[in-house]
Amino acid sequence: MNWFKLTLAAVACTTCLGAAAQWQWVDKDGRKVFSDRPPPADVPASSILKQPGSLAPVPRAAPAADASTAAAAVPSARPGASAPASAGKDKELEARKAQAEAAEEAKRKAEEEKIAKLKAENCTRARQSKALFDAGKPVARSNAQGEREILDEAARNAEAKRLDGIIASDCAR
Repeated sequence: MNWFKLTLAAVACTTCLGAAAQWQWVDKDGRKVFSDRPPPADVPASSILKQPGSLAPVPRAAPAADASTAAAAVPSARPGASAPASAGKDKELEARKAQAEAAEEAKRKAEEEKIAKLKAENCTRARQSKALFDAGKPVARSNAQGEREILDEAARNAEAKRLDGIIASDCAR
């Protein structure tokens, strides 16, 4: 009989402790979420309905401007308990942030390399065209109707000037 009372008391304590350590909040889709763990960092303090250590719902506060005031707006169940729990999340958040920055940096470098390669190709083509113009041979191009026309002196000078501009911008390193 003594064993039965002891077991019953242990079950009652476990049940009470489990019920007291419940978090309740409204997620971004408007659904109520019940958990024994605190909500994710992206849940605003105003969406937390219940937290451990408080039997009454948490009063709704205005959304905090930054994470430090959001942490201050939600009191913890025990003094000093939020620091160790958030330290793991901060490390995870920092790791994710570093990974995102590394991915963004790699994307930026790939884009810069692509632009540099295009400029090098442009430079090569412009130098080849400029060499053709400098050779003094007649140069022809197609007009809007698809007919071939030979460039006169003014058109040659305009095209040579355009090629010089391309060489100056794409070949300057």
